[in-house]
Order: sequence, then C-alpha cells, then structure tokens
Amino acid sequence: MNGRNRKDIMPGIEVNIILKADQRSGKLTKGIVKDILTNSSTHPHGIKVRLTDGQVGRVQEILS
Repeated sequence: MNGRNRKDIMPGIEVNIILKADQRSGKLTKGIVKDILTNSSTHPHGIKVRLTDGQVGRVQEILS
C-alpha cells in the first residue's frame, strides 16, 4: 500500500517514510507511526507522520 490516503494510516502501524533530508537520495526509514501530521484526506507525496522515535517524514509504503 502506498501512503497517500490518510484513512489507511493510523498510530501503531509500521511504515517506510522518506525524510526531508533524504528526498533527493530516496532513502527510506522504517518506523512505527506515533502521530499523523497531514490534515487533508490525501496527499500526492504521501501523508506526513511523526514516528515513535521523533523523526518526521512522508509515508511511502505501509508495511503492516
């Protein structure tokens, strides 16, 4: 699943995100969602989330 729909993402699921600093390289970071930061129902680049370790990025794929 891609991370473009807010309804697919909820706190506690495992996702791969792309951090702002890694947008050029495309490096993904795996983590557990703590907070959903995007208010709109969809976003073309992925829903922005905060992981449990505090990192913020856009969801690229949902793992669980």
